[in-house]
Amino acid sequence: MSTDEPTPKNPGKSPEPSGVDLARVALRAAKEQARARGDAARQKKQARRGGGLRSGARADGRDPMALGAAINRLINERGWETPAAVGGVMGRWPEIVGEDLAKHCVPQRYDEDERVLSVQCDSTAWATQLRLLAPTLVARLNEDLGHGTVRLIKVNGPGGPARRYGPLRAPGSTGPGDTYG
Repeated sequence: MSTDEPTPKNPGKSPEPSGVDLARVALRAAKEQARARGDAARQKKQARRGGGLRSGARADGRDPMALGAAINRLINERGWETPAAVGGVMGRWPEIVGEDLAKHCVPQRYDEDERVLSVQCDSTAWATQLRLLAPTLVARLNEDLGHGTVRLIKVNGPGGPARRYGPLRAPGSTGPGDTYG
């Protein structure tokens, strides 16, 4: 054995990096740490926004929504299911009650607290007819809207002419209003 040969410090292992190699290792470690911090920050930001990707290339919460879907979402969020359903019934009134009755009787308003649908008729004869059909209509409406949505149909006759006061009126007279409603 000669003393001129260098002996390896760690036999069986590769020599330790030095100089440029140390710089590369340090740079790689710094990049991995930065990537890890960036991923954590991105995940935290997505959690604050409600999750999902925020890229323009993929669908996310910022994309336009179809009008029907937006309206349904608003109705559900605000708890307007019953009034919206009753409004739909008012729009489909001729289909529900029939064309003949729909020509003479028009739904006016729905009282959600009392569950009463008010209907205005154009003559006392049609108001009487609707009063006779009211239980059947309540059952049909509840079948369409859900049980108990409409409890009662309030039928209003036609509004009489405006009551005028003047020289040709008899004091205390109710006028033609006694034949209406």
